[in-house]
Amino acid sequence: MAKDKRLVIGIDFGTGSSKGVLARLNGKVIASSEKAHRTSMPKPGHVEHDAEEVWWADFLAITGDLLRKADGPIVGITTSGIGPCSLFCDADGKPLRPAILYGVDTRAYKEVAELTDKIGEEALVEKCGNILTSQSQGPKLLWTARNEPWVWEKAKYVFMSQTYVAFKLTGEYVLDHLSASMFDPMYSPKTQDWIPEWAELVAPGLPLPQLKYSNEIAGHVTAEGARLSGLPEGIPVGVGSTDAFSEALSVGVKDPGDVMLMYGSTIVADLIADHFMSHPNLWALTGTYRDTFALAGGLSASGALTTWLRDIVGGTEYAVLTEEASEVAPGSNGLLALPYFAGERTPISDPMARGVIAGLTLSTSRAELYRALLEATAYGTRHLLESIKEAGGEGKRYVAVGGGTKGGLWTQIMSDICGIEQVLPKLAIGASYGDALISAQNVGAADESTSWMKESARVQPDTDNKGLYDDLFGHYLDLYPATKDIAHHLAGIQLGE
Repeated sequence: MAKDKRLVIGIDFGTGSSKGVLARLNGKVIASSEKAHRTSMPKPGHVEHDAEEVWWADFLAITGDLLRKADGPIVGITTSGIGPCSLFCDADGKPLRPAILYGVDTRAYKEVAELTDKIGEEALVEKCGNILTSQSQGPKLLWTARNEPWVWEKAKYVFMSQTYVAFKLTGEYVLDHLSASMFDPMYSPKTQDWIPEWAELVAPGLPLPQLKYSNEIAGHVTAEGARLSGLPEGIPVGVGSTDAFSEALSVGVKDPGDVMLMYGSTIVADLIADHFMSHPNLWALTGTYRDTFALAGGLSASGALTTWLRDIVGGTEYAVLTEEASEVAPGSNGLLALPYFAGERTPISDPMARGVIAGLTLSTSRAELYRALLEATAYGTRHLLESIKEAGGEGKRYVAVGGGTKGGLWTQIMSDICGIEQVLPKLAIGASYGDALISAQNVGAADESTSWMKESARVQPDTDNKGLYDDLFGHYLDLYPATKDIAHHLAGIQLGE
């Protein structure tokens, strides 16, 4: 029998770079490609991407690179990306302004408070499963309507990165149910549909996309889409999803009780469930697949903290900083940090929170600071995982993914502080690999039971550190309320209020 040479492409748009993978229908990776890009922060609290210069330019560059490396026919493509985010386009699909990004963009904090007061927290949790936070896109739509009426008057589409690309390839206006779950208060995971009265409240007159599941087909590449991209005309384009959840699929996190921990610029924890669960300060979501649900949360900054420290100490390589920090004793010689350098998403839902480093002395070293920041992200993750337990979620298997899993120190700190075993996959390619899996499903070569994940190692918690970290975690929980009023005052100064 002749070898099946058919290929699928998956591409993911991240905060600081985009990545693509070319794979066989059995998951074998043939080639990969990556392109760095710039994230714009034009003013405090505003975080944006230029859709043409970032998303579409990256897509064309990566697709072209992968097509040159293809040794067989391309039969499908799926994309995913940072989310939720909002890109407003006119009737021709032309962007009207840069895309407003996910929870790190905190511009709509006033609209969050106003809508919460108008609708009520209890009603929000009842219908949406969540309260409104900087992660919610509804308030950002309302912010745009109020502050940029010249944009709103022309807006006929609202896209995320993957749906913008799907539109350019197919002409179809779609959104996956999981991503729609983050457009609070416009969508209900309970009914798995838009909430018309609340959608009109925050996005008056804006046509909303057709809802589909992540592994469904958005459409097929049109003649124009083929001309623009170089892809074969007529191949299916998967709906795709938000990056963290495509990454979960890439490592086999798909069954109830599976939890993915994604180590990147931010940390995301994603629990898969077979029934709807909610928590006021978490993300209650429709799943990537039909009849699945997710309860998730994310820190606003994790790997971004180590980037911040690396930059202010002169650009020292991460490997050097990690090696130095590994020589520092657990507890960072009495340093304790709050990782709220970009506000915080879950579980405190406070865009005005700010970073704190307690215990500084004149002898504090950069190695101690580096370890303290890694520990801070682990305390934040433990806080998040305990909130998931409070909502009735039960994690049975934890799979760690992302660039932060390399080197060993961060994952060990995470296991020690959270008291969990973590599975490390042999191939940790990222969300683009999950996108490729969806593409394989869309051509009938895989199904929802298919997993391409192969295990490489497990990280066990060091029980010798449990007592120390339990004690420091208690103080971590105390540090935020103790500094909250001061942090809010300083945030007001930073925002010019």
